[in-house]
Amino acid sequence: MTSPALYLEGVTKRFGSTLAVDHLSLSIPRGTLYGFLGQNGAGKTTTLRMVMSILYPDEGRLSVLGSEQPEAVKDRLGYLPEERGLYKKMKVGSMVAYFGRLKGLSAGEAKSRARQLLATYGLGDWVNAPCEALSKGMAQKAQILATLLHEPELVILDEPFSGLDPVNVEAMRQLILEMKRQGRTVIFSTHMMEQAEKLCDGIVLIHRGKKLIDGPLAQVRASAGRGILLDYDGDGSFLRTLPGVARVNDAGKQAEIFLADGVDPQTILAAVVGRLRVRRFDLSEPSLHEIFVRAVGGEQHVA
Repeated sequence: MTSPALYLEGVTKRFGSTLAVDHLSLSIPRGTLYGFLGQNGAGKTTTLRMVMSILYPDEGRLSVLGSEQPEAVKDRLGYLPEERGLYKKMKVGSMVAYFGRLKGLSAGEAKSRARQLLATYGLGDWVNAPCEALSKGMAQKAQILATLLHEPELVILDEPFSGLDPVNVEAMRQLILEMKRQGRTVIFSTHMMEQAEKLCDGIVLIHRGKKLIDGPLAQVRASAGRGILLDYDGDGSFLRTLPGVARVNDAGKQAEIFLADGVDPQTILAAVVGRLRVRRFDLSEPSLHEIFVRAVGGEQHVA
């Protein structure tokens, strides 16, 4: 039986009196795209740093690519940290090749692969430009290519969508999907639920250092019951006051509506027709936003 790409059992990390990661257990299959979800400060980055042997657990054990000594498999890992930075005066091609050299590639191979990757992902014209000339989105793409240059089996991306505009978010999403198509295991942390919902095979939700939810995304959503997804035009402020409505997530043009037990969704449809212009009314599984809010105990916890 193939060992998981990542296995954690009772992993705990403290910083003084602060319990950053609290007895976290987790198993991530190889070849999957897995999301570490939670608010800023939930313990996601600390966990990933332990996987990368930047930090070490105070308790518990972990296995990375079948090895209980993660340092021994570092050359098979790719890591994009949350705190990113480039050598501003260094040429883009040289910078990407440099990270390949750190992972054991020869100078010639690193240079050749760097040029090929940069050309493939739209940065071929920037090979000889200084890194400081890149836009934020281009710089982030270049850093991910540096992470991939040595063809790692497990890729860890810490908040890869942070600060990107919609065009570069889409470019990042396509790059992550391409890694999965190549058979790599990809783990990324995010507090942006919509990105995880679109991409992930599985998720783990961490809150205040504890694991609240873990498993295949389809299973997580199916186990949370069903609600009404309503797309509308008009003033939907009255939705929360309708009889039988237990909870509403209202974004202004789209609302998730969850009903008390035994309430017929048709009564809600009848109540909104005539008061709103209804563009969509579907019974659907809850969004990750809703699942997250339920898990942490209320909207006041949501960043």
